[in-house]
Amino acid sequence: MSQSQMSNGGVVDASKLVAHVTIAGRLVPEASDDFMKLARLAHDFRKAVLYATRMIARGVDANSILRELRSMLNKAYGDSAYKVAKALVEGCRYSNGNLRHIKVKKLFIVSEGEATRLGNRNVRLGPLGVVKIKYPYDGSWLSFKALFGEEYIPLVKELVELSRQKRMSYGARIVFRSGRIYLHISIPLELYLKHFKRGEARGSLVVGFDLNSDRINMVIVDKYGRIRDTRAAWFPEVTSHGFPRNKARARRLEALSELLRYAYYHGVGVVVFENLLLIKRRRFGKNRVANRKIARFAKRELLMHGIIMAMKYGFRVYLVSPRGTSKSREHDEVMKRLGLDRHMASAYLIAMKGLK
Repeated sequence: MSQSQMSNGGVVDASKLVAHVTIAGRLVPEASDDFMKLARLAHDFRKAVLYATRMIARGVDANSILRELRSMLNKAYGDSAYKVAKALVEGCRYSNGNLRHIKVKKLFIVSEGEATRLGNRNVRLGPLGVVKIKYPYDGSWLSFKALFGEEYIPLVKELVELSRQKRMSYGARIVFRSGRIYLHISIPLELYLKHFKRGEARGSLVVGFDLNSDRINMVIVDKYGRIRDTRAAWFPEVTSHGFPRNKARARRLEALSELLRYAYYHGVGVVVFENLLLIKRRRFGKNRVANRKIARFAKRELLMHGIIMAMKYGFRVYLVSPRGTSKSREHDEVMKRLGLDRHMASAYLIAMKGLK
């Protein structure tokens, strides 16, 4: 997103914001000691990331940090650890946290893509589902079997071939969870859509979405701004104390997917979301329930998933400034004039901003 778009709050073409889509599969070691070696690497990678966050917090320059990290691992792992650390620091600032108290609990490894190195310098996808992972301490390669869902196999095969030809790169993230290892591959969007596109939306209507922690509202309007349809999905249980975050995420994504599918079959050609990327900080109040909803709602993640889902249907997708869509005189007037609740009124204003 350009700086001018960020500052003036204009309409943003969302397709320019998404370059990759992540798919996940399980890794099974082919040799008994490869699991332990990978675990050691993950521990050291985590240590490097945490070390980098502390140096960033102290104001150490980037070149000095990179030299330290590369000496701890290798160049590619070190560079990736630095990028992860920067993201953690930015997230901590966004949440008004203390940079010196950042903790990294989970074991993981990240390796950035590089087309000239067969797609990735440290994590190599090979034929027959074999994955080679660079062990930086002696320069050897650890060998694993990758188990992806059946629907992803043709996509992965093409990615392997394009990487072999040095025509495409992919990022890799290895995570340890419940005694198992999972590989997350970052697929270029163009290749992903080639395999998973669901249609080509050619409708003339515009739909606006209001995304919230416990509900999603949508309003469909025509070119004159007249409301043609409204829909809402509620899932209040996801903000309850103790409700699993993964299940909450799945509920929200399922609800958004159903609403997008409805829009596709009801004449919509343009999808409009609030540009939640413009909201830099979370605003907590005195209401504990409301604060829990805010804290448990990964709104940026839901937005990015929504953009990808919409693009799979062939919608044109735009982001508009959130300014005035929830607390404004115009919002109150829309509620009274059209008889909408506050969330539907927000969705209507979002659609109208996209229409303009």
